[in-house]
Amino acid sequence: MNRTSNMATTETFTVRTESDVIHNLDQMAGSLDRSRNYLVNQALKEYQQHHAWPIEKVTQGIVAADRGELVDHDDMMRELEELIDEKAKSQA
Repeated sequence: MNRTSNMATTETFTVRTESDVIHNLDQMAGSLDRSRNYLVNQALKEYQQHHAWPIEKVTQGIVAADRGELVDHDDMMRELEELIDEKAKSQA
């Protein structure tokens, strides 16, 4: 069995950051018995997971707006007020 077939291809890149960030990262890595590289990769993956959904939604909204699929501001505010009122009533 070829063990490398399941491994992702990696690339090297350089990041400049403040010295205290590097110092804290190195302390965390030592405490967790992990490499700096491992922690940076985990942080990048978490960042991507956290930010992918909102970025995709904004992109979809821009595409829809470019197609002319817009909602009038007053209509949207009215709908939001109705949702807020419904929520308030259900919690009372």
